[in-house]
Amino acid sequence: LRVMGLVPQGEIHKGHSKQRYSLSSKCAHSTAVGACEAQRGGLGRSGHGWKASSHPRYLLQAHSPPAHLPGPSCQTWCLPKSPDGERLDFDDIHRKRMEKDLNELQALIEAHFESRKKEEEELISLKDRIEQRRAERAEQQRIRSEREKERQARMEERARKEEEEARKKAEEEARKKKAFSNMLHFGGYMQKSEKKGGKKQTEREKKKKILSERRKPLNIDHLSEDKLRDKAKELWQTIRDLEAEKFDLQEKFKRQKYEINVLRNRVSDHQKV
Repeated sequence: LRVMGLVPQGEIHKGHSKQRYSLSSKCAHSTAVGACEAQRGGLGRSGHGWKASSHPRYLLQAHSPPAHLPGPSCQTWCLPKSPDGERLDFDDIHRKRMEKDLNELQALIEAHFESRKKEEEELISLKDRIEQRRAERAEQQRIRSEREKERQARMEERARKEEEEARKKAEEEARKKKAFSNMLHFGGYMQKSEKKGGKKQTEREKKKKILSERRKPLNIDHLSEDKLRDKAKELWQTIRDLEAEKFDLQEKFKRQKYEINVLRNRVSDHQKV
């Protein structure tokens, strides 16, 4: 019926209800009856006098019934023919159309799945790139943090060295000032000693006098060998005692000198304050 033009194209394939299909069939039947009556010389149902067979949309061929058959309802239906003269097979046409639609649908489905596959691959690739970029950013952040820590450590080390150098420099300056102050005090002490030269000379003379008094002449000419040995032992013990006394006096002098220097330094520090 679609080929005959009585039913719009795609009506059957769209899956409409049987009611619409039966309505089209009724219209086709009434139109065919009108065409047969027109061939018999009568008018169609519309009564306008046009022949249904002359309209290009109608391809049905109606044959006039024999004269002995009464009434216009006795019509003989014939299948339409192609331009080559062959009769058309609606089942074959419908099957081919269904096959064509099925192939188109399969092509659309395959194209859809192919597009879906490409989109999934692109999505996976995008996720991989995002993860890679995230890992690269994390690595860059880690390297940046390590560099920042190293820079902070270098700055702290530099500050510590500068502080240590400043402390050493201050200590060196203090030591130099202290030595210079000691030299000044020592110079004053030497000047005082030179002024007291006369008194020292007198002390020296006293020392010589004391030594001359202590020194006794040795009368060993008349002594025997045993007494000479005893005299030698006595002299050795005297020398030993004198050396011990000398050592004690030297140590005492050093200790007193150290205490004098310490006291002078304390006095100079108090004077500065």
